[in-house]
Amino acid sequence: MKLSALLTSAGINIGVCALLLSLYSVLRKQPGNISVYFGRRLAEEHGRQRDSYVLERFVPSPSWILKAWQYTDEEILSAGGLDAVVFIRAIVFSIRVFSVAAAICLFGILPLNYFGQEMHHVHIPSESLDVFNISNVMPRSRWLWVHCLALYIISISACILLYFEYKGISKLRQFYITRSLPNPSQFTVLVRGIPKSTEEPLTDTVRNFFTRYHGPSYLSHQMIYRVGKVQKIMSGAEKVYKKFVHLNHCAQDKRFRLKLSRCGLCGGKSNAFQLFRSQSESNKKVILNHSLTEKNKECAAAFVFFRTRYAALVTSKVLQSSNPMLWVIDPAPEPHDVYWSNLWLPYRQLWVRRIATLLGSIVFVVLFIIPVTFVQGLSQLDQLQQRLPFLKGILRKDFMIQIVTGYLPSVILQIFLYTVPPLMMLFSSVEGPISRSGRKKSACTKVLYFTIWNVFFVNVLSGSVINQLNVISSPKDIPTQLAKAVPRQATFFITYVLTSGWASLSTEIMQPFGLLWNFFRRYIFRIMEEDPDCILSFPYHTEVPRVLLFGLLGFTCAILAPLILPFLLVYFLLGYVVYRNQIMNVYIARYETGGRMWPIVHNTTIFSLIMAQVIALGVFGLKESTVASGFMILLLLLTLLFNEYCRQRFHPLFKNLPAQDLIDRDKEDEETGRMEQIHEQLFSAYCQFPAEISSSYTPDEDGEGSSGVDKKDTSGGDSLADIEHPTLPNLPIFRLRQAVDAVSMLFSLQNRNLSKQRTIISS
Repeated sequence: MKLSALLTSAGINIGVCALLLSLYSVLRKQPGNISVYFGRRLAEEHGRQRDSYVLERFVPSPSWILKAWQYTDEEILSAGGLDAVVFIRAIVFSIRVFSVAAAICLFGILPLNYFGQEMHHVHIPSESLDVFNISNVMPRSRWLWVHCLALYIISISACILLYFEYKGISKLRQFYITRSLPNPSQFTVLVRGIPKSTEEPLTDTVRNFFTRYHGPSYLSHQMIYRVGKVQKIMSGAEKVYKKFVHLNHCAQDKRFRLKLSRCGLCGGKSNAFQLFRSQSESNKKVILNHSLTEKNKECAAAFVFFRTRYAALVTSKVLQSSNPMLWVIDPAPEPHDVYWSNLWLPYRQLWVRRIATLLGSIVFVVLFIIPVTFVQGLSQLDQLQQRLPFLKGILRKDFMIQIVTGYLPSVILQIFLYTVPPLMMLFSSVEGPISRSGRKKSACTKVLYFTIWNVFFVNVLSGSVINQLNVISSPKDIPTQLAKAVPRQATFFITYVLTSGWASLSTEIMQPFGLLWNFFRRYIFRIMEEDPDCILSFPYHTEVPRVLLFGLLGFTCAILAPLILPFLLVYFLLGYVVYRNQIMNVYIARYETGGRMWPIVHNTTIFSLIMAQVIALGVFGLKESTVASGFMILLLLLTLLFNEYCRQRFHPLFKNLPAQDLIDRDKEDEETGRMEQIHEQLFSAYCQFPAEISSSYTPDEDGEGSSGVDKKDTSGGDSLADIEHPTLPNLPIFRLRQAVDAVSMLFSLQNRNLSKQRTIISS
């Protein structure tokens, strides 16, 4: 590829980014798009839309960039949680380390590569990009020492920055554990693999086991019910039921007004359900009086509550039975983080699911090699024309060649990569995680492995697939083959950073799917009310792998192809502004991993450094620089020792909770008298059916309500261990009938309203 093709790709991407960023600065000012670009603030502040039409709303402005740049880490932590801070710190780390790399390589390595051989250089735009790579340096050149020294400086700078980032995030993680607000998950464990007995129900089995073996610390428990697909149907119908109840309390129109202009793009909004409030009030009593005779189907899982945090921690770390498949205990996720659909899965089935998802992921990775090989065929146009002669007539113009070689391959690969995150999220759901954050973290890891393998290794090794299929004959040849292939594919990686990096950030800030849905919702379906449940959480499973992949490309290509560094630096600077804006304004933090994303960032960065050093070792071997190769081995050992120190020093805090901090919190709560209040809140923290209490709540005429659930009197001699969480005896069937009846009522009311409209029109 020539430099002119790279400049063409850069020009196209710069134009697309500038256009999308300008459109965003205009669209974000429109009142109708407030739910798209300010979803989080709308959900928290319930801000009012401004309907005034001023010229400022239609003029692009960079004010949002200044606001995003001025946000502090405390504001990011308050808005997006610790995971958001970790993600931003990963970008800050990348900006710092690649600023050092760009300063060294652009002014020190790039000229050495360009003048590495005695040759006549033509006009720079017409130069091949290979003259800027290390492949242009002559063997046994004394300037290879500069490359070795540059990689030493980059690696040492990266390790120092990683250490301080790991240390700072560990302190934030400790603050997250010991925050002032009590966390119900610290008092709770999830028990699975409960042995079934014909003599007693599962709830009695759980109570008897923990009363006998954990009597002083056991508080209570809550069984988990197997609802499966019924719960999904019920959750969807529950939203309709809540919508119906909300409409009943809205202001009602006294007169019926016919709306004739209902093409969808014009005419006012109408509410067909506001005409029958009296009928819905009578039907509401019927819904709330269904029979509760059938019994819930309990599964072999339960949430068990303990009196102290330390007791829950010890219980979750101890083997409870001689059979490891029985009484399996894990720390409970936070209440809003529980993934209820997987809690009823038998524990013995989980290892089968993990193997199945692993095999499915491997098959998908193998099949994905096909489009990657096709993309690499486009980047090697000269070889492709030899195999397909009819392309010579199509690709006669230089501009078409520049488009096909410099822009089209990365675009096609990016289109194929859009199918990866949803599929990996599906695989992670099938595995059986107990928390939504765990599912997203698992999907993040899968997407990361998939992206590194297919975008980096397969692209590197398939660059010569057109000529030869057996690229690597033995494992000892891996450094040599990588040393040959990575500089050759560096031009593709530069265009990939432009397309997948710059363009993806512009797409992220624009939110095209949210913008399109908002248009249909407001102007086609005439739904003007904002639904807080539609606000998305931050897609860590797609953005974290992308950032880490670009870090891998930056480290491996720093001394081999330094031209990639300025494009990477622009990506990280733009990403710093875009992601901060999205975290503060768009996405809502429904759940988080508590900073557990950082070990993934750290390990991937260490892997990138080691890969860069291994490739440099192979390059120095090809260039017959024995001394530089020996120094690379020393650098490899130092990097591994640094990683081992960080693994011993910081990583345990991200896997376990410190007993010292938990015991101090327990003593503090007991001394202040807050422990009893915390125990009372535990009974309602983990609610499998969110509408459990509200469904049994019937308002009285004076405005106060009474619950249909009988509460036990704890004022007598009963201990807290005997108090069970109040549950309806037939809650799934009850709520499903409620929701189905509500949906039926909605359709019946709508049909009545339509029949009245037809009668008026016909008359």
